[in-house]
Amino acid sequence: MRILLLGHQGMLGSDLMQKFFLDHEVVGMDKSEINIVSAEECRNAVKETAPDIVMNAAAYTHVDGCETDKEMCFAVNAEAVRNIALACQNQNIPLVHFSTDYVFDGKSKSPYKENDSCNPINVYGESKLKGERYLQAITENYLLIRTSWLFGHRGKNFVEAILEKAEAKNYIKETLENKKASPTKPSTIEVVDDQVGSPTYTKDLAAAVDLLLKNNARGVFHVTNRGTCSWHQFAVQILKEAGFENIKVIPIKSDMLKRPAQRPLYSVLSSQKFINTTGKAMQPWQLALQEYLKNRRG
Repeated sequence: MRILLLGHQGMLGSDLMQKFFLDHEVVGMDKSEINIVSAEECRNAVKETAPDIVMNAAAYTHVDGCETDKEMCFAVNAEAVRNIALACQNQNIPLVHFSTDYVFDGKSKSPYKENDSCNPINVYGESKLKGERYLQAITENYLLIRTSWLFGHRGKNFVEAILEKAEAKNYIKETLENKKASPTKPSTIEVVDDQVGSPTYTKDLAAAVDLLLKNNARGVFHVTNRGTCSWHQFAVQILKEAGFENIKVIPIKSDMLKRPAQRPLYSVLSSQKFINTTGKAMQPWQLALQEYLKNRRG
């Protein structure tokens, strides 16, 4: 296939590129090559590259930033999706697009299924849901993948944030010990324990996209690594696997952070439809984390 991959330099896009360029011709476009907010540039890109399929991995993902930069948030996460979908629909080209667990309000007690009602509680979720609705109104030839808690080797993510904090605290501790300063208290990191979801490795997600396409899947699919945890439990596992067990993770509640955007407290997605369609299950998030850290060190 000839694939037009939008957002190929991002965290997810770079893993999609790595996965698909081995067996397909992939044309990557990012901010420097295309402004997806421009309908004309989207039409021209599709016309000039003549792809068999388009993948849109571009998004405005700064959840707190979306609260104050609403215009850009909706331009990238909604209007741009409309532009891309129209460009694809004109030539009946299938479009793979990615959305988020944040289209749900977090009030469920069981994993969200693809047809469950959406009710976002922050601007980011609202913008992603509007993008979904544009896509579904314009074309039926789409694969819409909702996922959650992404981590990968390109771009900012929770795993790197925790490791950076741990490395900084260890540096301070070692500096004080070298100067023979007074004994310090054990190093701590505070992480919320009342938000539950499923961490997802972008490399695994890219492989899942390949499986879905090989099965000619269309429609909405939920895809995450297997298993659930709180952000606190995720942080504990990260530090354990990375050898920072000397650092204690203190559980706190979300309202203590006073962040601009509210987060859903429960955003676990059911991947049963993906399993039924592909005959495969994603690996547990703990194993995905081990693989990520191994590749990070390598």
